[in-house]
Amino acid sequence: MKKLLFAAVAVFALGNVNAQDMKFGVKAGLNVFTLTGDVEDAESLIGAHAGVFAEFKISDKFSFQPELVYSMQGAKNEESSTETFGGETYTEKYESKLKLSYINIPLMAKYYVSEKFSLEAGPQIGFLMSAKNDFTYTLTGGGFDESESANEDVKDGFKGIDFGFNFGLAYDFTENVFAGARYNLGLGDINDVDGSDAKINNAGFQVSVGYKFN
Repeated sequence: MKKLLFAAVAVFALGNVNAQDMKFGVKAGLNVFTLTGDVEDAESLIGAHAGVFAEFKISDKFSFQPELVYSMQGAKNEESSTETFGGETYTEKYESKLKLSYINIPLMAKYYVSEKFSLEAGPQIGFLMSAKNDFTYTLTGGGFDESESANEDVKDGFKGIDFGFNFGLAYDFTENVFAGARYNLGLGDINDVDGSDAKINNAGFQVSVGYKFN
């Protein structure tokens, strides 16, 4: 993965790009992320992303687009169980939302199928900014109706750097306005819990709208 990142940077550095072949822009949109690997019952968590990019036109068909994106990722989980003791029924419920915030740097190669429609793919490196676990535990039944909520800082349980690969597409509605969709396949194991050999990866979809400045 590191070799792919260095290769992409080298393409940019060695390319003969004129200012008129380069556009800067901003983008923002919706995230639907989860965790994959050695995890159970992880469900998708909805978040958001926003960032900036530069598109360097290499030819009529190809361009290179490095980005700097703040991304809200993670997963949620819900578990419940019901048991009966002494004729009373008790229900326990646990709900958690793991919220991971990253600064991601995608390095995307774009191929223009037509003047307005493009396909894109490329590696990504991510830097973990924060990791919070919001959870709520409730116990009901037998005269009990108790709940406990907390927000835990769990950043120490995750690695500070993540690697992934993106696949996507984009459509230019005008010379300036565009929309895109992208799938991020997490390749790096982000688990950093002492004594745990579980492998955990990020994975998710992004839908964006953006604006390119002339």
